[in-house]
Amino acid sequence: MAKVRIASIGISVDGFVAGPDQALDHPLGVGGEALHAWAFDTRSFNRMLGRDGGRSGVDDEIWAQGFANVGAWILGRNMFGPDRGPWGPDPWRGWWGEDPPYHRPVVVLAHHPREPLVMQGGTDFHFETRGIEAALAKAREAAEGQDVRIGGGAETLRQYLRAGLVDEMHLALAPTLLGRGESLFDGLDLATAGYKCDRAIPGDAATHLFFSRADSR
Repeated sequence: MAKVRIASIGISVDGFVAGPDQALDHPLGVGGEALHAWAFDTRSFNRMLGRDGGRSGVDDEIWAQGFANVGAWILGRNMFGPDRGPWGPDPWRGWWGEDPPYHRPVVVLAHHPREPLVMQGGTDFHFETRGIEAALAKAREAAEGQDVRIGGGAETLRQYLRAGLVDEMHLALAPTLLGRGESLFDGLDLATAGYKCDRAIPGDAATHLFFSRADSR
């Protein structure tokens, strides 16, 4: 059965999933790269970017699992780009160049309408202004029976978790402190929302925490 999943979200020991002061020079916020160091030198991450080499092992296997059976993605606008407000005459086209790594339909939550953006490699961005449930319905249709992956950012993750719409979640706990930034758990009570941490797997550069919603198991 198709699921709604959060996967491969790097999180600091103090609960931040992005650093502060996101900008063109710091797309993950200041210090945010440290949250994803566990993935950057894996074989699967390099293959996704068309490069050779990289580590095998637990981190590599878990990164690859995060992409398995994913038919569509959902992103918040903050994950899509740094700009805000109306899109303007020359709108942002994403952090990733003309061939983004998704290679699937991507639904972007937005407050301002925009025509779909067709990129290379099978990535099409669709902009949804009617909220998280409308975005999920659109992503499920686009996924054609496969899973939908919620990619972030933090507020988008919180909205779907608070609504109980996520079946499974994987957080990669990085051995780092950020002090400030985007907190995943701000105003979020996972236990009350029905989630349980099922297992923890130590990797080479992160500890992998897996959660599920009680009624999805």
